[in-house]
Formats: sequence, C-alpha cells, structure tokens
Amino acid sequence: MESVYKVIELVGTSSESWEKAGAAAVELASKSLRDLRVAEVVAMDMHLEDGKVVAYRTKVKVSFKFEHKD
Repeated sequence: MESVYKVIELVGTSSESWEKAGAAAVELASKSLRDLRVAEVVAMDMHLEDGKVVAYRTKVKVSFKFEHKD
C-alpha cells in the first residue's frame, strides 16, 4: 500500500537560537500530530526591538502521514 503525507508550515520562536526555535515548533506539533516524518527548515529570521534581537524565529515545513478513513 502506498502512503500519502500532509505538509504544514509552522513557526517556532526562541530567545536563545534558531535551532531551539525550530525544535520548539516540532516538539509542540508532535503533541497533537501523529507519525511526524520530516521537518524542513525553510526560513529563519529575528524579531527586533530597539535594534536588539529579542527572539529567533524558524519556519519549518513538517510532514506527517495522512490517515484517510473510508
């Protein structure tokens, strides 16, 4: 049987790093989505206040197995 996967885009944030921001997005998604397969980083940026970095933001595409009920 062949499989189908759904892909969604998430943005995680962290005050420490882009890596922690991406991990936060995946960890939270894993609490409500089953069978996560791949997380692809598609963009990284920073939130600034008064010319200083206050948050790192990582946009990830996450795929998970699509379950269809007949």
